Amino acid sequence: MNLSPADVAGFVLAGGESSRMGRDKALTKLAGKTLVSHALRVLRSAGLQGSIAGSRSGLERFAAVVPDEASGFGPLGGVCSALAHASSEWVVFITIDLPLIPPSLIRFLILHARETGCYATICSLNGFAQTFPVVIRRDALASLSRDLASGRSGCFAAFVAAGVSIVPVELAVQAGQMTDERGLVPYQWFSNINTPVDLANAERMLKNCRAKKPSFLRTRGLA
Repeated sequence: MNLSPADVAGFVLAGGESSRMGRDKALTKLAGKTLVSHALRVLRSAGLQGSIAGSRSGLERFAAVVPDEASGFGPLGGVCSALAHASSEWVVFITIDLPLIPPSLIRFLILHARETGCYATICSLNGFAQTFPVVIRRDALASLSRDLASGRSGCFAAFVAAGVSIVPVELAVQAGQMTDERGLVPYQWFSNINTPVDLANAERMLKNCRAKKPSFLRTRGLA
């Protein structure tokens, strides 16, 4: 699937306070790379250019940044600001605390969104809907902005109010429509990295995946 900025835009939401991490989460490193770099890699590997949404200083060196139009509105404020800035019909949003999402999931959500035309497309895992990643039609901005203006700043409720399609990850994996080249399984994809303990767990998961690669691939730098 070939994508261009005219078709689909991609944004990393990076406006959180990082209070549970104890330091700037966007710049926290996992496997030697910052979490914001991991998120941008996911978007770029899915064929998107990748920008950052959020009023955070110091991130301009990673990608173009679209600041929040108003502070204090959480992720939904960042979503609305990015949608107002975007010119593409479809916009993908991922968060920095989900660095293990595979690009194949993003590509499948985009394909599903185009086929259904729903205002918001998300996925579910074990029957529980996941707020992010999400693919949003740009013309959902009016509905999302109304929720934001009314003081209801929860992203999931706003997506549902706009009109949401939920894709069961397990069924798509079983059908071969999404995979993870590292060997991670779906429940690991959605590991939230919010605390130092979460970060250590993610490091172990990635280390275990690499250890399972054939030794000749590791020695040749192919793993």
